[in-house]
Amino acid sequence: MENSATDPRPQPRQGTFHFLGLTIAVAIILSTLFTAWTPDGFLPSPPENQPAAPVVNPVAAGQQLTPAPTGGPTPTQRARPLIGIVVGHWGDNNDPGAVCDDGRFTELMANQTIANLVKENLTQAGLDVILLKEFDPQLVGFDASALVSIHADSCQFINDQATGFKVAAALANPRPERSARLTACLRSRYAAATNKPLHSTSITKDMTSYHAFDEISENTPAAIIETGFLNLDRELLEKTPEIAAQGISDGILCFIRNEDINPN
Repeated sequence: MENSATDPRPQPRQGTFHFLGLTIAVAIILSTLFTAWTPDGFLPSPPENQPAAPVVNPVAAGQQLTPAPTGGPTPTQRARPLIGIVVGHWGDNNDPGAVCDDGRFTELMANQTIANLVKENLTQAGLDVILLKEFDPQLVGFDASALVSIHADSCQFINDQATGFKVAAALANPRPERSARLTACLRSRYAAATNKPLHSTSITKDMTSYHAFDEISENTPAAIIETGFLNLDRELLEKTPEIAAQGISDGILCFIRNEDINPN
């Protein structure tokens, strides 16, 4: 083995760039170690007067918001008129209504059939309809665009003039003009649809003092209609109840839409 001190070959020189690179590498290693092991207390605090970060409006940014749940439903204004239809004698155990001698046709049957057809017609026309029993608890304070109670007259033969329909409103009414218009619309449209006469001479106190008139809200215009006599008008009420229902539906729509009562 030869001694390097006596090696005649020239030794390589360590240049300036070699030392500069070594210095940078050592600095990077020391900086990394200092950052990893420096406690939070040694880090500089942000300036006290530094402005807060801007608040972004999520709606303006196009984000969808999910509303927070509340304690109950949010009240909304009714978009469709509400109509109450009382089915005469429905659920009334004390007075089931008129019954024909043959027992095959009753006032309650006529009332129920016509009321259901009226509900169907008005629903298709964009109204909300609720069918009510004769003494329905919902009648107390009932607040709606209108209330109409559907009934029919006796099945006993009285005379040849015992045919036609009757319409009445309450005698004591805080807003008589509205109920008067409702009854006028019903009379006009029912007569046009059924070609039956108005039997005004047989309107009784039971109609003008009908119990529901005193139970509903004073803001609800109301009327009662007797669609015909079960005896002489049986063909209409039993065989073609859709015609009677159309007359009532047209009368209610006349009132709701503020139509001309006598267009002809």
